[in-house]
Amino acid sequence: MHDSVTVHMNASPDQVWDLVSDVTRIGAYSPETFEAEWLEGATGPAVGAKFRGHVKRNGKGPIYWSNCVVTSCVPGTEFGFDVVQGGKAMNTWAYRIAPADGGSDVTESFRLADTLPLKIYWTLFGWTRGKTNRNGMRTTLEAIKDELERTAS
Repeated sequence: MHDSVTVHMNASPDQVWDLVSDVTRIGAYSPETFEAEWLEGATGPAVGAKFRGHVKRNGKGPIYWSNCVVTSCVPGTEFGFDVVQGGKAMNTWAYRIAPADGGSDVTESFRLADTLPLKIYWTLFGWTRGKTNRNGMRTTLEAIKDELERTAS
């Protein structure tokens, strides 16, 4: 009930972190989340900051808002958040950034909460949703890479 994708980027860890931690920019990179906004007075990344993402599931629909809470926020190293429903974390997403070969290795990951309904969901649909998530993570990371490497040139 988890997976990750890693892409090497010719950009510094700080450049990568600045982009992935700015949730208001995710719509330019993600195939599913087309916009996001900070909530409750938050204006940027910090542990406990809340935001919501506007999601078009599978790039087709349904369309809905997901409430999120930042759970890890280490500049140049990691940005992570929980997708929350009914006050409980249902899914944790994270970006981990490591210096490598003059740039950065960037890993995007997800981990579903260990609940019975999600275990059943993953058993029935995990093969297809897992593929969708892997493809979406790769698409997101490649778009971020393109942006960072284009602006660095």
